[in-house]
Amino acid sequence: MKICYHLPGLFEFYEFYKVFLKLFNEHREYFYEWCEIGSIYGAPADCIWGGGRVGFGDADPVKVAELMSEYDISSRLTFSNSLLTEKHLSDKKCNSLCSLFEKNGKIQNGVIVYSDLLLEHIRKKYPDFYFVSSTTKVITSFDRFEDELNRPEYKYVVPDFRLNKKLDRLNSLTEEQKAKVEFLCNECCSIGCSDRKNCYENVSRKSLGEDCEDHICTSPLAGRGYRFSDAMENPSFIGTDDIRKIYAPAGFRHFKIEGRSLGSAVVFEMLIYYMTKPEYRLKVREEVYLDSSLDLF
Repeated sequence: MKICYHLPGLFEFYEFYKVFLKLFNEHREYFYEWCEIGSIYGAPADCIWGGGRVGFGDADPVKVAELMSEYDISSRLTFSNSLLTEKHLSDKKCNSLCSLFEKNGKIQNGVIVYSDLLLEHIRKKYPDFYFVSSTTKVITSFDRFEDELNRPEYKYVVPDFRLNKKLDRLNSLTEEQKAKVEFLCNECCSIGCSDRKNCYENVSRKSLGEDCEDHICTSPLAGRGYRFSDAMENPSFIGTDDIRKIYAPAGFRHFKIEGRSLGSAVVFEMLIYYMTKPEYRLKVREEVYLDSSLDLF
């Protein structure tokens, strides 16, 4: 059973993926045989349906669609705004993105959603998408998580990261339910955070263009910003050994890597860790960092 990684930065890191996907395709021997790229997710800047992170992706959507089609990778539009109303459903930019990606390429593309209102709108108008229940719902109750897994609208459900290690309950899921679980591997947020939903709501307000203050994170490490090394110390962290020795044998195969709001160099280091064989990591770094067309940051 191959593991599927769902990677960040569909629009945010287009230039990086132009280089990385070519390398991944031409030198598959550099990367673990047991994993593949299940999708790349993201949203452009100024996208009112967006959520989770304030979008800054400025890549041409047509070029993004062409790149994903070239490598037969599923594109996921991150439309997880939690505050949408009927008036927002007619947004021209977001509907145009749906029209572009709905039938792009040979692989089915998806949409990550929070709002049931938006879910129904896209299901009716763009029926060829699959749907992912967003982790921005902050589902920390396992019973609620099971209810979400049982919703037929969703192909995948991303639970709150604090359910990652509830192994007794996870192992009790049916095979059909396990096939829909997509774990968020590398969250840096404090395991005891009680303000996560407010944080996501603040992002939703900003995506709608509201003039609101930034959410103030109360995490003890907030001043450091995101560091992958800190995420690896989080009790919820799922590493490669966990995936191969615990989750995959139990029947789970979908794992999401966060990082849309980070620099492409940080995301690259995550892909080095999760996907690249140790003996080829220096070679992969050289191939990417020394590419004259790429400006990593």
